[in-house]
Amino acid sequence: ITCLVMYLSAEFDDAANLLAANPDATTISIDEPAEIPKNQHGRLQEPGREEDDELLGTDDSDKTELLAGQKKSAPFWTFEYYQTFFDVDTYQVLDRIKGSVFPVPGKNFVRLYIRSNPDLYGPFWICATLVFTIAVSGNLSNFFIHLGKPTYHYVPEFRKVSIAATTIYAYAWLVPLALWGFLVWRNSKVMNIVSYSFLEIVCVYGYSLFIYIPTAILWIIPQNMVRWVLMMFSLCLSGSVLVMTFWPAVRDDNRRIALATVGTIVLLHALLAVGCLAYFFDAPELDFPASINPDHNGTTVIIESW
Repeated sequence: ITCLVMYLSAEFDDAANLLAANPDATTISIDEPAEIPKNQHGRLQEPGREEDDELLGTDDSDKTELLAGQKKSAPFWTFEYYQTFFDVDTYQVLDRIKGSVFPVPGKNFVRLYIRSNPDLYGPFWICATLVFTIAVSGNLSNFFIHLGKPTYHYVPEFRKVSIAATTIYAYAWLVPLALWGFLVWRNSKVMNIVSYSFLEIVCVYGYSLFIYIPTAILWIIPQNMVRWVLMMFSLCLSGSVLVMTFWPAVRDDNRRIALATVGTIVLLHALLAVGCLAYFFDAPELDFPASINPDHNGTTVIIESW
């Protein structure tokens, strides 16, 4: 302790001698914050671009996220590579489901929920649940429609499971693949186009389908008007998630191309909803065979069943 006190005293004496020799010397305190260069955030202060930076992220944030992803990446033939796609907890999945059911105007779903950690766990199980929900609800709807008809015998249609699985999983993978390729192509033509990763687009489409799970259960109600109202409501919610996600990415492109891109996204999403409702729930009436009843005098009476 004595040596430390002597060392500090010598240092203070040297500093006092220097200040006495040069009173105009400038001193810097470690408590004073460093001055931030004025041109550091010049690009963020451009008029009309703050919203884009908030929705789509700046180049610096994208580079930081890219470097963070490179640090934890693994070869694609290893189990660790695919394990990262399912590295989410229950709270993250529930938060993303809530964000897809209650979209906030002006908020980008990718930037707000997905970009920090895109996953395939939620989209995979949402699609699987939707497949069985539509298939089971479609069979129950067919049963309730023809309930009470004496010539009707209920036979479960297991082929609806395979048809629903093919339709939903093809939509949830092929449409994002086509959209990802289109954004990459347009990014090479227009510099302002934001190209989402394929995993992010799949994640958006997967979570946007969650609203159809409770809707498919309510489609059991044998009222066409109620079914179509529920379908339009679900279509507006899920479609708004897609529009608010992809419109900021393409709005700097050619006006016609941007509108055509968003219109195609909404059209394909509407075709999925209308197709599922029309095929699995609005099935035509079964053509029951005529029942033949013999008369007392040997003739037969044909009774048509309608």
